[in-house]
Amino acid sequence: MKSSNPVFARSAEFNGRSGATANDPSQWQVDLNGSPTHTERGTGRMTIDTVVEKTAITLGLLTLSAAVTWFLIGDLNDADISKADAAQGTAYAFAMGGALIGFVLAMVNSFKKVVSPALVIAYALVEGVFIGAFSKVIASYVGEPSIVFQAVLGTVFAFGGTLAAYKFFDIQVTPKFRRVVTIAGFTVVGVLVLNWILSLTGVFDNGGLRGFNTLGLLVSCALVVLAVFFLILDFDFIEQGVAAGIPEREAWRAAFGLTVTLVWLYIEILRILAILRGD
Repeated sequence: MKSSNPVFARSAEFNGRSGATANDPSQWQVDLNGSPTHTERGTGRMTIDTVVEKTAITLGLLTLSAAVTWFLIGDLNDADISKADAAQGTAYAFAMGGALIGFVLAMVNSFKKVVSPALVIAYALVEGVFIGAFSKVIASYVGEPSIVFQAVLGTVFAFGGTLAAYKFFDIQVTPKFRRVVTIAGFTVVGVLVLNWILSLTGVFDNGGLRGFNTLGLLVSCALVVLAVFFLILDFDFIEQGVAAGIPEREAWRAAFGLTVTLVWLYIEILRILAILRGD
């Protein structure tokens, strides 16, 4: 049950290995036919319920952090120019800081062999700061705060639709599909980081690939499709992990993977709505 998903690839349990076996092979065995055997007292296994529980915690903390950030920033369109300027400076500082720190935490969580619930929670809180600030800037840009709710609704529908398609159409994730989607994901990250650097240095005008224009719209639409493919990978790895009876702590890794993908979906949907409604 080897995983090529960058979030799950470092997990020993997701790849047919267990950290417990390094010390005592009798402590933990994984039956790929779906019959987990636990000989260590008190050892639980990951279930759909534990994944839902941990995901609800991470998304709840992310939402709370985003809401607090939103209200702390203030009114970006305040009639008082000094207050508006201060709010804009705060918004951009929160957005940039949240994005950079969130990216670092995402990389640490993705490549950490033993999942750390504290780091997953830290990622959710920091990413919430970024989401709150970015959403505030976008809402101010289009002059419609309701666009944030619409983006959330779109993300929920995308998640629900993908999950329904995965279950009802019995989508089979092949090794080739995993490789293609994973390579595409790493390629996108590299291209977007390069685009960001070139935009900051003035080489690209209007944000390059991430501008609020027709090119930016096409890029965001393509990234929504890729994010949906990553959701399918998330569902497949969670289903395999539950069937194999991997340790319950891995539910935090599953929650982290889902949170990363849902944040990605939300950002792209919000950008699409902003481009369609912007000036």
